[in-house]
Amino acid sequence: VQLVESGGGLVQPGGSLRLSCAASGFTFSRYDMSWYRQAPGKERELVAAITSAGGTRNYADSVKGRFTISRDNAKNTVYLQMNSLKPEDTAVYYCNAVRIYSYWGQGTQVTVSS
Repeated sequence: VQLVESGGGLVQPGGSLRLSCAASGFTFSRYDMSWYRQAPGKERELVAAITSAGGTRNYADSVKGRFTISRDNAKNTVYLQMNSLKPEDTAVYYCNAVRIYSYWGQGTQVTVSS
């Protein structure tokens, strides 16, 4: 089982990034997918989640209206489009897959700074 995140980097406040998480080794289309983040000295928090067929999406209040989660089950990939980024969005972003089991990626760093 592998979840590989990509797309992180350094961006100025107000900018955008698109994170991707490529999955392999399990039946991706049967798993609910989520993005979490963890900032230095803070607990890991849920950012956004999407159900297996993509019919339901949920967001943390802090990112509503700015972030969009989506998935492509044909490509075994989940995305996080992040717009209007703020310095407080700086964190390591992790991809998570859950059904009976839970799988995690290794994370990708997002830094929002001028």
